[in-house]
Amino acid sequence: MKIYEFYERNTKLKDNVAIKFKDEEITYGELPKYVDSYAAYLQSLGVKKGDKVILSMPNCPEFIFAYLGSAKAGAITIPLNLMYTMEEIQYVVKESSAHTIVVHPVVLKNVDPSAFSKINLKNIIVMDDDTKKKIMEHTNYVPVEINDDEVCTYLYTSGTTGKPKGAMLTHKNFEADVVAMDEISDLGPSDNFLCVLPLFHRFSWAVNVLLAFYLGSTVTIKDSFMPKDTLETLLNEDITVFCGVPSIFAFLIRMVEKGQFKALRLAISGGAPLAPEIQRGFEEKFNFPLVEGYGLSEAAPVAILNPLGINEVRKPGSIGVPLPCNEAKIVDENDNEVPIGEVGELVLKGSNIMIGYHNMPEETEKTLRNGWLHTGDLAKKDEDGYYYIVDRLKDMIILGGFNVYPREVEEALMEHPAVKEAAVIGVGDKYKGEEVKAFIVLEDGKTADRKELQSFLHDKLAKYKIPKIFEFVNELPKSPTGKVMKKLLK
Repeated sequence: MKIYEFYERNTKLKDNVAIKFKDEEITYGELPKYVDSYAAYLQSLGVKKGDKVILSMPNCPEFIFAYLGSAKAGAITIPLNLMYTMEEIQYVVKESSAHTIVVHPVVLKNVDPSAFSKINLKNIIVMDDDTKKKIMEHTNYVPVEINDDEVCTYLYTSGTTGKPKGAMLTHKNFEADVVAMDEISDLGPSDNFLCVLPLFHRFSWAVNVLLAFYLGSTVTIKDSFMPKDTLETLLNEDITVFCGVPSIFAFLIRMVEKGQFKALRLAISGGAPLAPEIQRGFEEKFNFPLVEGYGLSEAAPVAILNPLGINEVRKPGSIGVPLPCNEAKIVDENDNEVPIGEVGELVLKGSNIMIGYHNMPEETEKTLRNGWLHTGDLAKKDEDGYYYIVDRLKDMIILGGFNVYPREVEEALMEHPAVKEAAVIGVGDKYKGEEVKAFIVLEDGKTADRKELQSFLHDKLAKYKIPKIFEFVNELPKSPTGKVMKKLLK
């Protein structure tokens, strides 16, 4: 099944609202007209099967129309992080050999518009009101023969270890992931997903759009996460499913009273590690699941998820169990599986796994060696088959021969009542190789100092794991999905 066929399977639900955005509503009966017009418009500009179309757009219905229209024209769609600089955009254009970019006017406020003309692009489509009208006049879409196992998307990774890599994903990869999520849930056409996370991000796209369209559910789109607006929407509209990042759920615990959610019945956390106390606090207060999962661009993207049912077991701190479409295991540096409870690298295998990185055969071979996707994440598995992320392999701190996993230290710090957020990194030390440093954001109106926090950690962590250096800051640098950007801290 192609990604644009997800909504086409809902012909019996033509009166169901597919997209809500501000005062606009688009039904499943109307959605094909929009996607076909965008596909036809791209075809009129010379976009052919296998061409690459870049999207640089904030959350809006046009992002969805352009993404699916590009796929329906047979092109490979490349969504861009809105935080990309012009230099990063130029890199992706060159690396992918893209000739077409769809850009929203709001993006042009943050970059020099003239710079686009210096990139080797054939089509620069500025998605203003005139362009939207022009697109909808195109009704002559020419069907393209596309196989399910053909690439439909390049998802460029964040590039923490160098230049971004384009993970090549097929229609079948997305289908496997969405069908697997459907298998383990009781979600359906009556559900309404609130989308405040950026659509260019893999988690938001897969769950808020592809899964919702497959189910025949409604997607209520917001430009971005705006606390007051998000709160009012969750409390006053018929939102049943909400995908967010941990900081949003911490905000909801503070701001919402017990019993105020009228329709909300499932919350899914992704994009960054969910502190166990946030999950426990949320579920105890609201009495419905806050589910943590795990995914990455290379897995289309969800690979492991806690059970979604209200009476099923969710373990705080755990990312859950593998989806039905893939397998997981923990291996050592020689790719041998380690015993239960031991830390090693998490590897994955399944029908949702990418076919490789664009133009990077050596990276592909290294990452997909022995038939398993090597995630670069350190993890462990318990006796019930639940997985726990310990840290990024590359974030691990080696201190005098001992391994320190920053996430373990961060979670311990987060248990202190004065600590709002914590980020731990390794800094150079001429005697030990590395030393542990913690960046701390305190709760409003609360105080704590280095000695107090070190004393608090004394019974929770081995002495060598306790940070020696503390820096108290007003905020931590984060990506649009709430992930702390440790590269900037370092």
